[in-house]
Amino acid sequence: MTYDLHIGDRSYSSWSYRGWLMLEKFGLPYRTTMVGLYSGTMAQDLAPLAPARTVPVLRTPEGDVLSDSLSMAETLAERHPTVGLWPTDRAARALARNLVAEMHAGFAALRGACAFNIRHVWKNFTPTGPVLKDLARLEQLWSLARDRHGAGGPWLFGAYSLADVYYAPVACRIVTYGLPVSEAARSYVQTQISDPAFLAWRSEAMREAHDGSRYAMDLPKADWPGSF
Repeated sequence: MTYDLHIGDRSYSSWSYRGWLMLEKFGLPYRTTMVGLYSGTMAQDLAPLAPARTVPVLRTPEGDVLSDSLSMAETLAERHPTVGLWPTDRAARALARNLVAEMHAGFAALRGACAFNIRHVWKNFTPTGPVLKDLARLEQLWSLARDRHGAGGPWLFGAYSLADVYYAPVACRIVTYGLPVSEAARSYVQTQISDPAFLAWRSEAMREAHDGSRYAMDLPKADWPGSF
């Protein structure tokens, strides 16, 4: 029983990273197919996968096509109730769903100003007021999860869950742009970028050909750090 996962460029596609983590981190079997997200072939590549228009796309072993990360998450949780995609505790699970939904739909300023890029970091980036407001909201949500349900481990709800899947790309953004966060948030970001799954994803990203001008900024670059 193997899933077919269709993703875009690993260096720049945050949603693809989320889709991959849902399978990789919970030990679910999958095959990966690359889609021409930036090469202009995405529509052609996804044509056999209606209604999909963007990545990631997941096709189940039965042939069902899931073209949104939330539909992927809920379907995988339904099909694999014992692997821990959601926290087992009722209250923790409810809060985790809230965090996932808010990340899926919100944080527009942060997403818009800080494109996902794990090839290098930008130095001297100055966040705008709306970006700082989004960061404050992140801090609030992360602290709430950790304070109420995080005693059992380093992740938002102790053990790894879909909440960590959804906040993995924004943790990378904090590193890429050197965004100002508290020590508690820095610790969580470090957990994300030290995780073997992220290291494997980034290793594959660095092997891919890429357009060096993608999301270019008039700022100096530095190498991706091992610690934040």
